[in-house]
Amino acid sequence: QVQLVESGGGLVQAGGSLRLSCAVSGSISSINTMGWYRQAPGKQRELVAAIGRMGSPSYADTVQGRFTISRDNAQNTMYLQINSLKSEDTAVYSCNAILAIVYGSPYYDYWGQGTQVTVSS
Repeated sequence: QVQLVESGGGLVQAGGSLRLSCAVSGSISSINTMGWYRQAPGKQRELVAAIGRMGSPSYADTVQGRFTISRDNAQNTMYLQINSLKSEDTAVYSCNAILAIVYGSPYYDYWGQGTQVTVSS
């Protein structure tokens, strides 16, 4: 059974930093694109950063220059370094992975349960 588990969230003051992790476990053949999403209260979930299998990153305009996404393919783990945190970054951050569990099988979306990031001003 595939599981995605996020960690690293918490309460931090504005201007501070956090590093989120997303560990993928279970029987996995291949992980394609991975991404970090966030959902603030009363708002739609948004993609903040994504990274391809070969490490090519992309970012939402709102986080460009402050967030850095990375991944360790050997450990099936993805990271999100968040710097210069702002109050508007407060949200539940969830990781997503597009992966195949068996060689040659289709790729499907898998999600973690999320980790809360709260920024105090």
